[in-house]
Amino acid sequence: MRKDIRDLRPGELRDYIISSGEPAYRSSQVCEWLYGKQVRIFDEMQNIPVSLRKVLKENFTINSLELKEKEVSKDGVVKYLLVLKDSNVIETALIPSEDRLTLCVSTQAGCRFGCLFCASALGGFKRNLVASEITGQLIEVQRLTGKKVTNIVFMGVGEPLDNLDNLIASVDILNHDEGFGIGRRRMTVSTCGLVPGIEKLKDKKTGVGLSVSLHSADEAKRSHLIPVNRKYGLTCLKNALKDFTEGCGYPVTLEYVLIPDYNMRKKDAEKLYSFCRGLKSKLNFIPYNPVSEKPWRMPDKTEIGKFTSEVEKMNLFYTLRKPRGRDIQAACGQLRLNKQ
Repeated sequence: MRKDIRDLRPGELRDYIISSGEPAYRSSQVCEWLYGKQVRIFDEMQNIPVSLRKVLKENFTINSLELKEKEVSKDGVVKYLLVLKDSNVIETALIPSEDRLTLCVSTQAGCRFGCLFCASALGGFKRNLVASEITGQLIEVQRLTGKKVTNIVFMGVGEPLDNLDNLIASVDILNHDEGFGIGRRRMTVSTCGLVPGIEKLKDKKTGVGLSVSLHSADEAKRSHLIPVNRKYGLTCLKNALKDFTEGCGYPVTLEYVLIPDYNMRKKDAEKLYSFCRGLKSKLNFIPYNPVSEKPWRMPDKTEIGKFTSEVEKMNLFYTLRKPRGRDIQAACGQLRLNKQ
């Protein structure tokens, strides 16, 4: 089975082209066709010799993602349902703001981790995405919109650190000058707390931001919400995050979904303070976004104000995320594999 040529990092493509007897500059030209002009077939690469195009066609493919459905939120968020070559489907969300255009990409078809607040695992786990399918989401969205994506969050369907090799390859391609040229600090990896993945991400020195789904600093509550906590508990997680921040020099983001009558009591704030103490981090509070299969509800302004006032008394810095894309099920925790 032929490999998608966009699974190769630009350096790997250069090595292949040189090994084929072609000059190194041909690699830059091919990359410009793949990532700049975003062609779908090799024969569109007009300044590439016919002989090299023939070699590329014989050994590689270009497997484009296809749009199945598009939904636009009243607040401007756009959700895309994209079809992969094997007919699996994934969701990706485009989030516009004044100074950036952020794409929330999926790294797996489905998810195996079963976090209770999240819809992504409800359809089951299908498989990991390869690098070309991860970056292909950006290619398809840019083709559809005619706009350049400026920021990437690996926070769609799936656990990015459960697909680490393809994640890192994607980061390298997205960052490379002959790829998409997106700065590493403009990319964020979101994890449910997969500690071995955090450690490997630190060792790889990828330079990307790290966001962790904390959601409770109470051991029992977090284990209920996030099953991976039963294997990698809060102490283990905090130690891994300390090592990560010491290695990169910048803070991690701790995501905390606000669920009324569950993790918004004074005691929850106190345990949150204890977890944050000594850890270079910033808190991001996210009002719970409804999922039909889940029993929880959104917090109201009074409940949010009461909890954040407790946090403020402890001098913890936080941001409160404004829910976006909620009306089209594109907000945090709502992306899923629900149409096959």
